[in-house]
Amino acid sequence: MEKATKPRYAKNGDEVIFHQLRQDVSILVQQLEPKRRGSILLKAVFFPAIYILTYTVILVAGNQPGIFYTGYFLLGVFLVMIFLNIIHDAVHGTIFPDKKLNQWYVYLFDLMGANSFVWRQRHIRFHHNYPNVNGWDTDIEQSDLARIFPTGSALPIHRYQHIYLPLLYPLYLFNWLLVRDFKDFFNKKKTIWKLVTIPKVEYVKLFVFKAFFLLYLIVLPKMILHITWWQIVLGFVIMLFTASVFSLMVLLSPHANTSSEFPLPDEGNSLPHNWMMHMLTTTNDVTNDNWFIRFFMGCFNYHVAHHLFPNVNHIYYPEVTGLLKKYAEQYNLPYRQYSLGVSLSKHYQLLKENGVTEDIFEETM
Repeated sequence: MEKATKPRYAKNGDEVIFHQLRQDVSILVQQLEPKRRGSILLKAVFFPAIYILTYTVILVAGNQPGIFYTGYFLLGVFLVMIFLNIIHDAVHGTIFPDKKLNQWYVYLFDLMGANSFVWRQRHIRFHHNYPNVNGWDTDIEQSDLARIFPTGSALPIHRYQHIYLPLLYPLYLFNWLLVRDFKDFFNKKKTIWKLVTIPKVEYVKLFVFKAFFLLYLIVLPKMILHITWWQIVLGFVIMLFTASVFSLMVLLSPHANTSSEFPLPDEGNSLPHNWMMHMLTTTNDVTNDNWFIRFFMGCFNYHVAHHLFPNVNHIYYPEVTGLLKKYAEQYNLPYRQYSLGVSLSKHYQLLKENGVTEDIFEETM
């Protein structure tokens, strides 16, 4: 596949504002770093340890159905927490000063069923560079079942997408781990191939890690515990179902809703906003905030700060967002935040609005 020309951002006076904001954020992080470094390292050890401990309990005491199914439920919860608190920050290089150590931690994602190579490309090179840009944002890359982008092609079935898509969302990780990764590797029409050529060694890793994932979650428990295959499969389904629901609360709330813009490049392949304004008009925060969200959910509610400063660890985002709000008020920047319920309702409304196909034919998610 011939590599595509990347869209370009507009340039205007707002770059001066962002430059000053970036300097202030850098100073803020330097001031907080001595107090927060311990918490960052604690999370890097705590979350993998509790995942391993839960799995060990399943193997030791999983003959009791209550322990077995609760264990797989918790594995699904901890999978999302590991992603939010460790893998996501490691792929951005913000846990350890050592770049190699961050890269090794990203392999946790492979151990939990996802392919870290292809996700790194999708997340860093596409989603973070071009959120909400049709044909470039792989986080909302569409299939024929959904129409998320207002400019996406339409099919008659989309008029019902607000009904059937929420019912399919709990299958999100089933599709990601067992289908989508393979499509990205073997279907050269997928978005990732616009900029990336996948090395041959990554094909080997794809199959090795997928096999290991299924081995330790399905085959090994079956060999050790005196339970049936259908019980093993049910536990696995509970795990991925739980992880899908938790992860989609995080993924759907900040971008794919009626209040966010979905900018398109013009004939010269230029986007309408500069980089900072693009992030602000395509991303919103979630107002819900407490100790659980900050420690266990990786401050997912502070998503605007993450897109503006992806190389800053999530543990600093509450203070960074406070600084951002001051800039937004001073310079009339379009910073937005909604409750989780409002964000999800706006996503549902987006599905309804984009499902109005009239007599036109469309595509999607």
